[in-house]
Amino acid sequence: MKAIALTRYLPIENPDSLVDIELAIPEPLSHDLLVKICAIAVNPVDTKVRKPKDKVETTPKVLGWDAAGEVIAVGDAVTLFKVGDLVYYAGDVTRSGCNAEYQLMDERIVGHKPQSLNFEAAAALPLTAVTAWEALFDRLGIAQDANKNKDKSILIIGAAGGVGSIAIQLAKKVAGLNVIATASRPETTAWVRDLGADIVLNHHQLLQEISQLNIQPDYILCNNDTDGYFEVMAAIIKPQGKICSIVETAKPVNLDLLKSKSATFVWEFMFTRSMFKTDDMIAQHQILQHVAQLIDAGTLTTTLNQVLRPINAENLRKAHAQLESGTTIGKLVLSGW
Repeated sequence: MKAIALTRYLPIENPDSLVDIELAIPEPLSHDLLVKICAIAVNPVDTKVRKPKDKVETTPKVLGWDAAGEVIAVGDAVTLFKVGDLVYYAGDVTRSGCNAEYQLMDERIVGHKPQSLNFEAAAALPLTAVTAWEALFDRLGIAQDANKNKDKSILIIGAAGGVGSIAIQLAKKVAGLNVIATASRPETTAWVRDLGADIVLNHHQLLQEISQLNIQPDYILCNNDTDGYFEVMAAIIKPQGKICSIVETAKPVNLDLLKSKSATFVWEFMFTRSMFKTDDMIAQHQILQHVAQLIDAGTLTTTLNQVLRPINAENLRKAHAQLESGTTIGKLVLSGW
């Protein structure tokens, strides 16, 4: 099968940073599905795993954690899917990734593809949808009921990216929260408003602008630069409020800033359930099933914004370079072999 892989961790400008290779098609075991991949999406995690370092892989390493495709074989313990099912999923960072024609994936973290979406639009969703869902409803404990969230608000920092784009929709259309989003360019401001943000603030002047509005959000979801925003988040969070971040810190942050407010800080890492094979690992299957229902009902929309064709090393390097530029709006997808 065709695949795109690395053996050395190089700057994306280097043509050897991601290369086209051929690999054997794997065989499914136990709860595995063998999926023929039709479209893939790129995420910041791809560039973080690939970032330059002094390490050489003895066998080619395939990245990629967002895919949509067709089940062509199943393991002997599979009960949720059958051959021919169309699926979408984010995957497992401990296993070989989706930048390949075929991939094995545990059925417990796979969902049936939304019927109303093509493969490209579906591939844009899984990692960010699961991340946003877990952040809002599992980590922050927000009720999926607008009646219970009356007059409550959430601040979403980095709202025009992949996670922010779906988090706006879930917070507004599922939880019924007042949504405050950050963006700074005209195109990102328009994007988050179209997705449902009630208020848009410039993240370069966040403390000043939110103070002028006299708002203390009940919840904050940080999708960018936890180090840089931590003091601001601590200053503006409502007493007894909750903050969730998906971005690792480069240095220790001062949790004492939250003490007087009895505020909560919690992490969201989408790969936790699959990495540690948690007892509730199947929750990600259930989340993807629910998201598909919301998509097909017209409650949520895909966050797809750009498609590159075909799936090959050259286009994947272009996609990684665009992500690293920090200017991507919504999701970037590659389609077709």
